[in-house]
Order: sequence, then C-alpha cells, then structure tokens
Amino acid sequence: MEKHNFSIEFFPPKTPEGAEKLRATRVKLSELNPKYFSVTFGAGGTTQQGTLDTVREILAAGEQAAPHLSCVGGSRTSIRAVLADFKAAGVRRIVALRGDLPSGYGASGEFRYANELVEFIRAETGDHFHIEVAAYPEVHPQARSPQDDLQAFARKVQAGADAAITQYFYNADAYFQFVEQTQKMGINVPIVAGIMPITNYTQLMRFSDMCGAEIPRWVRLKLSSFGDDSASIKAFGLDVVTGLCERLLEGGAPGLHFYSMNQAAPTTALWQRLVK
Repeated sequence: MEKHNFSIEFFPPKTPEGAEKLRATRVKLSELNPKYFSVTFGAGGTTQQGTLDTVREILAAGEQAAPHLSCVGGSRTSIRAVLADFKAAGVRRIVALRGDLPSGYGASGEFRYANELVEFIRAETGDHFHIEVAAYPEVHPQARSPQDDLQAFARKVQAGADAAITQYFYNADAYFQFVEQTQKMGINVPIVAGIMPITNYTQLMRFSDMCGAEIPRWVRLKLSSFGDDSASIKAFGLDVVTGLCERLLEGGAPGLHFYSMNQAAPTTALWQRLVK
C-alpha cells in the first residue's frame, strides 16, 4: 500500500461535541499514516470557517491537510480571500470543486464550472497548491451525456489540475473504463478511486440517490434483506468494499480516498484487510 496514494476525507463538525469526536477519529486514523486528510467545504461556503479550523488543527498535529474549495455562489474576491487564508495556514493541497448551490441561493456567482476555479487558483497562486479535482466514473448526474462529462473533466485538467478523486462507486469496471477513456484523450493525471464504506443501508441509499452513485442490484438486495441487522450489514459491506479495493489496486489505481463520514472504525477495518 505504501506505493499508493491513500487519503481520508472528513466533514467539518458543527458542534463542540462533533469537534471532539472528530479529533478522536483523526487520532485513530492518523495511525494508518495516510498521505493527507481532506476536509469538505459547504455549498456556497456555508462551512468555510469550520473547514479552515479543522484544517489548521490537522496541520498543527503534524499531518497533511487538503481543504475542499467549492466556487458556486462565490466571487473572485471571496475565493481570493479563502486562498489567502489557506496559504497563511500552511496549506499546500486543495480539492477544487464546483459544488452545489445551497437552497435559497438564486445566482451561481462568478464561477460556473470547476475548471474556471482551477484556472483562477493557478492565476492567483501559481504552483503553490497541489490541486485535485473530482471525477465521475458513472457520469456526473447533471451531465448531458457521458462524452460531455469527459470533456468537462478534460477542461479541469487542462486548467491546471494535478490529480483527481472520483465520486464513490461500487462497479470497478466503470472506473477502469473512465481511466481508459481519459488516457485516450491524452489525460494522464492520477485518478484516485473514492471509496465509501458500507455501514448503514438507509444512509447509503440516500447518499447514492443524491450523487448518482449506482449500488449494484445484488448488493442492494442483499443489504435490504438484512433489515435492522447492522452487524450483518457491516460485515457484508466490508467484504464487498474490500473486494472492490483489491480489484482497483490490482488493476492499477494509483490510490484510494476513503469517505470516512467522521468515523474511524470502517476505514480502519478496510485498511487492515488491505494490508494483510
């Protein structure tokens, strides 16, 4: 696993209790020695301060941190200020995203697409930041077609992205085909596979409906058959996702990015399976 790019994602806590819980989670997950922790950024910058506070704490603990930065609803002035805050905090890596408009927002701001944000970051800060962008092996839910989605990804790379992290998925073939298609277009940045542990069936269904991630029929039926038996859901989910990760790494994926949901146990269990 050492040769792979292994990273873990958090979301910023909203309460002091949540901050304490995340602190304990991060301490446990730091034992796995990930390359970095990323921290999400709310739509329209709604968790901006929480993101920065969480990133500062991770950096102060001697770990690498990569804040997300979404541009929808933002202006060049506001994004410039955020970039200055990140630089001042010692951040060297950013996950640059378009983001979704929060409810109540009427206009999208000065940035329409993530490639415009990447281009702006490069214009403002040169090569100071290592920039990761999003990739969608199963096609972005708002894309007009798979080909349009590939072109959108290409524009982000051409604007200056160094690497990509995918939306989570459970179909390895979708990932491998996406990578193959990008390579045929002359895109050769590392595309790290996003991994969502399976621990809660209802929550997984809700997330997947929102982001367009497909849960294979056999997995969905098996999970639903367990009802409220959370132990069986977790055990089966661990088997499914471990198999997915093994196939991805064996097939040449440059790394894995775990969506931790601010919990230590699911990612730790996966990691322990993979390093054996």
